Amino acid sequence: MPVSAAVDGFSLTYDRDGEGPAVVLLHGWPGDRTDYRLLAPMLVERGFEVVVPDLRGFGESDKHVVDPTAQYGVAAQGRSVVGLVEELGLERPVLAGYDVGSRIAQGIARSRPDLIEGLVVAPPLPGIGKRVFSEHAQAEFWYQAFHRLPVIEELIDGNPDAVRSYLRHFWTHWSGPGFEPELDHLVDVYSKPGAFTASINWYRAGAGSVATSAKEMSPALYDRIAVPTVVLWPEFDPLFPREWSDRLDDFFSDERLRFVDGVGHYAPLEYPEILAEEIVGLG
Repeated sequence: MPVSAAVDGFSLTYDRDGEGPAVVLLHGWPGDRTDYRLLAPMLVERGFEVVVPDLRGFGESDKHVVDPTAQYGVAAQGRSVVGLVEELGLERPVLAGYDVGSRIAQGIARSRPDLIEGLVVAPPLPGIGKRVFSEHAQAEFWYQAFHRLPVIEELIDGNPDAVRSYLRHFWTHWSGPGFEPELDHLVDVYSKPGAFTASINWYRAGAGSVATSAKEMSPALYDRIAVPTVVLWPEFDPLFPREWSDRLDDFFSDERLRFVDGVGHYAPLEYPEILAEEIVGLG
């Protein structure tokens, strides 16, 4: 697999295929670039160049033991993605992402709107605010505080059985009805010593939805995300109920919200056809 030039000492492993308008697909936690194994071929068939990286700390990309706040948050992850876009000479790609990848795509849209054509993103989205502290939300978001505790490394890191049990919980609980996750690859990747810990550095950097929403403030009109944005909001994502989509206009100046019925959190595996449709519409 090709590997990018280092940014801040981190190189990204990525897949690249196809010709035409460019799309960069950004995965979530707990996942890696194989989250897009169904969507990427659809886009190649539709005449797109598709680039799918493993983010810092995930998959086959670098997993350096450094201060998470400095090197694993939204800005740091965004620097690596921007570096990859510039290195490959991609001309104003569409960024698509869900979960961690959605946050990173939104961060790039704020910091480098000149670089991209638009966004197609699924939750998390801004506008949650203090609702993240509701009893229902905290029953779902417990894992983000847990990921900050050192004991998680003793319980899970490097232990394939523990990794499988832990990942199975999220893949079955967050997905929609009838979805059957395929976990063997992720268990293999996340079970390597240090890999699980690297993957949760996103949360240790304070980039998870609880930390982000707690300090959230509506930006000034001129500081909203201005690139064309399609927001896809699933029906059965227990983390992000649909009523939390009510404040998108406070954070985006050119967005369109589309509800997706019958599906859960894992956008590229649960509704790849709809993602492909919306990406084609922006590209």
